[in-house]
Amino acid sequence: MSSELQEIENLIARMALKDRAAFRNLYSRTSAKLFGVILRVLDDRAEAEDVLQDVYVKIWNNADRYRANGLSPMTWLISIARNAAIDRKRRARHSTSGDVLTATLADPAPGPETMAIRASERNRLDGCFGELDHQHADAVRRAYLEGDTYAELAERYNVPLNTMRTWLRRSLLKLRECLSR
Repeated sequence: MSSELQEIENLIARMALKDRAAFRNLYSRTSAKLFGVILRVLDDRAEAEDVLQDVYVKIWNNADRYRANGLSPMTWLISIARNAAIDRKRRARHSTSGDVLTATLADPAPGPETMAIRASERNRLDGCFGELDHQHADAVRRAYLEGDTYAELAERYNVPLNTMRTWLRRSLLKLRECLSR
């Protein structure tokens, strides 16, 4: 097990003892990844933020139930996040399935103008991604759209962690410069 995963496991163990500093540290290390998992399931940023808060309450309350059994502690955390998101999605589907009035009041889909603006912005962003090295563009997408950690990306691309941080920082600067033109 990598040292980062071992450290996450230690933070969970300290949280079982109600160590608030361990909770803060675990949150800062894992929240982006868990948010990405939740957002993929719900596809609604506000809803995903709400579920993320619930997930960390569950983690805090159940940290004493985590058992180091050779599996990654991230597997345990991601399972809690995914299950909470799926539960929220099911509840929302069941609560709105019979609500005809809500369905007839407003169409939640974006209108034609919004769709055109989004398409234009997406084309600009895709063009800017095209100016990046292929691996760097893929790493940026994985880090900021899919929630992969720097350590996961460094391992995936077989580069040192600091190199991955540099790739991402420089790529974001290039994207910002491209989008400002």
